[in-house]
Amino acid sequence: MGEIGTIMSNEQAAHSGRTALITGSTSGIGLGIAKTLARSGANIIINGLGSEQQINAVVAEVSDIASAEVMYSAANMLVPEQIERMIAEANKRFAGVDILINNAGIQHVAPIQEFPVEKWNEIIAINLSSAFHTIRAATPRMLDKEWGRIVNVASIHAIVASPYKAAYVAAKHGLAGLTKVVALEMATRNITVNAVAPGYVETPLVTGQIADTAKARGITEKQVVEDVMLAAQPTKKLITIEEVADLVLFLCSDAAASITGCLVPVDGGWSAQ
Repeated sequence: MGEIGTIMSNEQAAHSGRTALITGSTSGIGLGIAKTLARSGANIIINGLGSEQQINAVVAEVSDIASAEVMYSAANMLVPEQIERMIAEANKRFAGVDILINNAGIQHVAPIQEFPVEKWNEIIAINLSSAFHTIRAATPRMLDKEWGRIVNVASIHAIVASPYKAAYVAAKHGLAGLTKVVALEMATRNITVNAVAPGYVETPLVTGQIADTAKARGITEKQVVEDVMLAAQPTKKLITIEEVADLVLFLCSDAAASITGCLVPVDGGWSAQ
């Protein structure tokens, strides 16, 4: 087993007694991160959208692989007061959030002159401002303990831009900047702050888009992936949720204690061009 494999094996119980909050974790990347951190021994706070049945299923799924407690928070990332209450509940129940993963996000695509103002406001609030609110509320307990890990799930669009995604690109660039600022503020207190920047990830949402696009354009799903979605991604393959989650796990480890203020691409070479 190589060094990375050894690190990952050691992480399986590394977060026993820690508590991890993952926003936007009822599906996709967020759920993958929640499951990976659950296996590492952390208490898990799941947050996100879904029906009662869907949320119950997600909590049960994570609980099945967890060795610690799993709870759900229905806090709306559009409402700062609900975010503050979510952190306050975590402080009361678990003595604070030790690992904070800001993953909640939404998207809307439109030319700038047609971009709905309400969509701009929602995307900035959920993709950027919610991270400010969670970090602001969670860091006092991290400072008390002199230990913390914050990972913001950004995007390749925190590094490069694409047309018709004004709000999303602006929010992700802002999230990269927020990451750097908080990393500098926390640098001497054993609290690291980083961001990951995935390209196209194989999530249920993206898989659905592949099928829909193939039907709309009259081409194969393989052509959609290679010629439409992954035109700028040199590996010509979708990134897996597990690849992103394992990187987040590493950034939360003691082995990554000197990695802070970084924006780490997981983009199949996209940003190398």
